[in-house]
Amino acid sequence: MEAVVSVKNLSIVYKNGLRALEDVSLELPRGKITGFIGPSGAGKTTLIRVLVGRQRIADGSATVLGEPVGSARLRGQFSYMTQNLSVYPDLTVTENLSYFAHMLELYGSASTSAVHEAIQTVDLTPQALQVVSSLSGGQKQRVSLAVALLGDPPLLFLDEPTVGLDPVLREQLWKLFRELARSGKTVIVTSHVMDEADRCDDLVLIRSGKVLAHASPHELCTHTHSKTVEEGFIKLVEQAA
Repeated sequence: MEAVVSVKNLSIVYKNGLRALEDVSLELPRGKITGFIGPSGAGKTTLIRVLVGRQRIADGSATVLGEPVGSARLRGQFSYMTQNLSVYPDLTVTENLSYFAHMLELYGSASTSAVHEAIQTVDLTPQALQVVSSLSGGQKQRVSLAVALLGDPPLLFLDEPTVGLDPVLREQLWKLFRELARSGKTVIVTSHVMDEADRCDDLVLIRSGKVLAHASPHELCTHTHSKTVEEGFIKLVEQAA
């Protein structure tokens, strides 16, 4: 299967000398849900920032959709949902999405249609005219996700999209991620919650800036003779120690 992301011998070193990523090489499949799984501070967000062109590379290389990361030709080809709320709390859901649709150069009926479809997809139609600050935490997350869906990008980077959500809302979002993947989109998700790893088609287990494994959940469990991904992750950490 053609890789949507290719990373070769990638290293990231911060100004204080901290090595955030060390010699990472990956090829990620198209049309799947890939999870970057690992504890906080493992390097998951740094890797996402590299792939969306927001992090300077110390060594190695990375391409997305066949283009070098940061290339102007990638504009509009992917979306990036950050961990922090990335919408305006003093605007309504519709106003937020209309603003970001204009940023994507969608106007008139094209903007209206895109905004309506995104709101419907994340199940926020009843809250469409509510100010974002009045929404629950889970609803705010879904507004950010709706923004990421504008323009129908083939590739989505979602950084900790379910953090802090209750189990019901997490289940709803993962159902949506699965529907997006079935429609042909590539979804790359970061999470520090191990039970979410089983929901992914493809796993990249990261710890202390290093990739411990890259496999499907089934392959990982088989390789480590484990019943769960979490058990397999623990075994890999012990082996690497």
